[in-house]
Amino acid sequence: MTLKERNWLDAYPELQKLSRLVGTDILQSVKQITVRAGTPLFRDGEACENYLLILEGSARVQKLSENGQIVTLYHLEAGHACELTASCLLAGRSYPAEAIAETEVRAALLPKNYFQEALSRSPQFRSFVFSTIDKGMQDLVTLVEEVSFGQIDRRLARRLLLSARSGDRIQMTHHTLAEELGTAREVVSRQLKEFERQGWVRLHRGWIEIVDKNALRELAEHTVV
Repeated sequence: MTLKERNWLDAYPELQKLSRLVGTDILQSVKQITVRAGTPLFRDGEACENYLLILEGSARVQKLSENGQIVTLYHLEAGHACELTASCLLAGRSYPAEAIAETEVRAALLPKNYFQEALSRSPQFRSFVFSTIDKGMQDLVTLVEEVSFGQIDRRLARRLLLSARSGDRIQMTHHTLAEELGTAREVVSRQLKEFERQGWVRLHRGWIEIVDKNALRELAEHTVV
């Protein structure tokens, strides 16, 4: 196994045996790229030419409506494979959404002809691909349920807790949170002000400080009967 193969496969323990299962020709076709934060990884309507695997950094897959509203479909982080690229490659269609790098991203791209060949050669690779698609479908159903039925205060509390996993400081604007939740910035700002009034958060310019995670967690896990 070459250094290049080892580097990108290190992010995917499920595919560690891939070299002998699919052959070095497929592994050598993988192209590694590095893109800056804010750079599109793929665009809505663009032809899908590669299977996308994130090695480092994070990206956001989102849909922009005709009226300019953005809905975040899911996030991609290190060790994640993009289920949308898999779905588009299998269906032979263009991207119905876009992916934007949230941080600097290093990614591996497997060209579509080699992707199809790997599927046919390796049951392990096939299982990996379909499991990511299944997870994506579950996440999409959850998103639809939250947007359709979830209350904005619970959804916002969940988003804050998810963003605060590595600390109590969230480097995120009200506008970005609104895009994440598929709602208006004014709605998010009003709800954050209410959280601040309750003593759960402190609002700063460009970032949010979590003060009471337990209160946010209780709200996030609250079930409306």
